[in-house]
Amino acid sequence: MDKLISNEILNEIRKIIPNPKCELNYRDLFELVCAVMISSQTTDKRVNQVTPQLFLKYPTPAALSCAEYEDVYDIIKSLGFAKMKARNLISMAKVLHETFHDIVPKTLEELQTLSGVGRKTASVVLAEGYKIPAMPVDTHLERMAKRLGYALEDATVLEVEEAYRKYIPQNEWIEAHHLLLLFGRYCCKAIHPACENCSLKKYCKVE
Repeated sequence: MDKLISNEILNEIRKIIPNPKCELNYRDLFELVCAVMISSQTTDKRVNQVTPQLFLKYPTPAALSCAEYEDVYDIIKSLGFAKMKARNLISMAKVLHETFHDIVPKTLEELQTLSGVGRKTASVVLAEGYKIPAMPVDTHLERMAKRLGYALEDATVLEVEEAYRKYIPQNEWIEAHHLLLLFGRYCCKAIHPACENCSLKKYCKVE
C-alpha cells in the first residue's frame, strides 16, 4: 500500500458511494453517543427503529441516568447484547450528567471514560459529532483494510487504524470512514461480496 494507491481506491469508492454519510438517526450529541453505543452487533436500521422511543422517554442524560434498567432493556431488547447495552446506557448517562454536566466531551480520552464507550465509539462521536478528524474502525473497516491491502490479515484493530491514518490524508479521514464502511456494508460484504463486477478487483487481496 502507498498513498497513491489509497487515493485511487477511495476515488473508485466515491463513484460507487457518491454521498457517504452516517446512517444512524440522531438530533444531538447525546443521541449520537447513545445510538453509536448500541449499534455494535446489529444494523443501523434496527437501531433507528428503537431510538425514537428511547429518546422520547429519555431525552437528556439526566433523564436516562435515572432510568430503570428493565425499562431501558424493554425498549432495546431487539438489539444484540441488549442487556449489557441497557446497563451501559444508564451508566454512561450518569457519568455524562454528574461528571460532564450533560456536555458530551470532545477528546478521545474523556469520551472513553463513559461506560460502554470504547475507542471506536469515541472516534465516531469525534468525527461525526464534532467533525474532528478521526478514523473509527469497525468490522467493515477492518475487513476493507485487509482485503484492499492497507493491513495484513493478522493486524489488530489498532494497527488497522494506524494504517488508514498513515495512507489517507487527515482532512479525508471522516469521509474515508463513511466510504469504506458503506462499501463494506453494501458491496464488499463479509459473506457473498459482490466481486464479479467490482471495480476494485485489482487491489483486492482475497484469492
